[in-house]
Amino acid sequence: MRGFEEVTVTRDVPAVQIPFGDRIVIASGSQVTITQALGGTYTVSTDYGYLARIDGSDADALGKEPMESTPEQVPAQAQTTAEELEARVWEELRTVFDPEIPASVVDLGLVYGVKCEHAPSGRWKVEVTMTLTAPGCGMGDILKADAESRVMALPGVEDSVVEMVTEPPWNPSMMTEAARLELGIF
Repeated sequence: MRGFEEVTVTRDVPAVQIPFGDRIVIASGSQVTITQALGGTYTVSTDYGYLARIDGSDADALGKEPMESTPEQVPAQAQTTAEELEARVWEELRTVFDPEIPASVVDLGLVYGVKCEHAPSGRWKVEVTMTLTAPGCGMGDILKADAESRVMALPGVEDSVVEMVTEPPWNPSMMTEAARLELGIF
């Protein structure tokens, strides 16, 4: 979604306050402005002036249809290679968006690496190494959980671990060219 849309919340709705990561409830009847609708979530600006993230499954409280936030199901192939799975993991991580910046964690350069290995069961264990735009960002646990759940939903994956690191520190030069252009950073 591009642009802003003002709406009235139709029921009490759980949300996560940005950038602190605190769980809150936005009361029915509150006026909010939808500032971003990406990756199966909505970012709203409240009438109190703070930002909050609402899960797409609660879209009805904003007068919207529920958003699909799980990966497209692709049939599991018995001979999926680590390289094929890694490519699919990167695709899914492109659907995890920073709630303040309209860019995916991949395009922001927050994902440092993906490693896929067979678990003893023959299924896959996926390890993702990523960072945040600022150390101590309160949204870190939320972004980590988003990434883990997207990877876990992939066929054949039995374990997904996202390790949050602070080294090397993130900087804007890590963003893709497309993200820099989208955000006006040249």
